[in-house]
Amino acid sequence: MALALSTPYRSTVGKKAVMAVTGGILVLYLVAHMAGNLKIFLGASDYDQYAAWLRTIGEPALPHRWLLTGIEIVLTASVIGHMWSAVSLARTAHLARPVKYAARKKSHASGYAVHTMRYGGIVIAVFIVWHLLDLTVGAVNPAGGGATPYAKVVADFTPSRWYITLFYVVAVVLVGVHLRHGIRSAAQTLGLLNGRNATGYNLLAAVVSTLLVIGFLAVPISVTVGWVK
Repeated sequence: MALALSTPYRSTVGKKAVMAVTGGILVLYLVAHMAGNLKIFLGASDYDQYAAWLRTIGEPALPHRWLLTGIEIVLTASVIGHMWSAVSLARTAHLARPVKYAARKKSHASGYAVHTMRYGGIVIAVFIVWHLLDLTVGAVNPAGGGATPYAKVVADFTPSRWYITLFYVVAVVLVGVHLRHGIRSAAQTLGLLNGRNATGYNLLAAVVSTLLVIGFLAVPISVTVGWVK
C-alpha cells in the first residue's frame, strides 16, 4: 500500500507536481513576507508591533508563537520538497541522456536558465540560512539577538555594512530570476501553458517576480541611503 501511494511521487510527473505545489507555497510566503517588511516605512513602533503580533496571535487560547512555528514547519517541508524534486528531476534528465548530441546545440536561453536555477539555488539556500541567523535569531546581527526587529534591520543595512546590502541585493535578484522561471515552469507542468496563453503567463511571471524584487530591495536600500533610520 505504501509503495502504491509513493509511486506517483517517484514519477517525473509527480516530481514536477511536487515542485509546482511547493513553489506555489513559497511564492505565497514571499508575498506575505514582503508586505510585512514594507511596514518598516510606517516607523519603528508599527514595525515592532507587527513583529510582536505575529508571535502572539491566538494568545492566551493558543500557545505563544504558534502561527510562526506552523509557518516554519510548512516552509521547511516545502523547501525540502522543492529541492528534492529539483535534484531528482535533474538527475533523471541526466541519466536519460548522459551523452549530449553533437549535432544539437543547446540554446543560450536554455543554458542560462539551467545555470541560473542551479547555481542561483545554491546562493539562495546560503542566503536563507544567513537571513535566519541574522534577522530572526540575531546571532550574526550587529545589534544582537535582544534588539528590536526594527533596530536589527537598521543595524544590518547601515551604510558601513554596504557589502551586506550588496549580498542581499544579489540574493534577492537571483530569487526573482528563479521565481520568474519557476512560475512559467509550474504553469507548463500543470498543463496551463499553451500557444494561446503562453504570453499571459510569461507576463505574469515577469510582473510577480519584478514586484517582489522591488518590494524586498526597498527596505535595505532605504536604510543604506538613509531614508530609514
